[in-house]
Amino acid sequence: MTEATYPDQLLYHDQHDWARLQGESDAVFGVTFYAQDSLGEVVFYDPPEIGAAVAKDSSYAEVESVKAVSEVIAPLSGEIVEINDALADSPELINQDPYGEGWLVRVRLSHPAEADALLGAEEYRKLVEGG
Repeated sequence: MTEATYPDQLLYHDQHDWARLQGESDAVFGVTFYAQDSLGEVVFYDPPEIGAAVAKDSSYAEVESVKAVSEVIAPLSGEIVEINDALADSPELINQDPYGEGWLVRVRLSHPAEADALLGAEEYRKLVEGG
């Protein structure tokens, strides 16, 4: 993946994380194209534990790249119900497919209404492109 993309069906946090709502109470989280591009080659992903509580705007995991270790910020609050086990052996999926195979966690949302405060694709695109 070389071209910046920000799918319309996702919601975006201003700290360069995305959420894909699944029904009324679940969401999948990941990092945006902008985030993975800024990080450079991802070499390690340190996920949270299943059952861990995450709070909107707080760190819940770390991604290590050849450049730095970066905290991953939760776009919404809830409980971790699944982690992407494939990233343990293939953290480069975060770079190769940040919105697909490179997803990070699935969360059971504790406050689904928080999604109303996230950005749409066009708003997020303007944020990262400085427009």
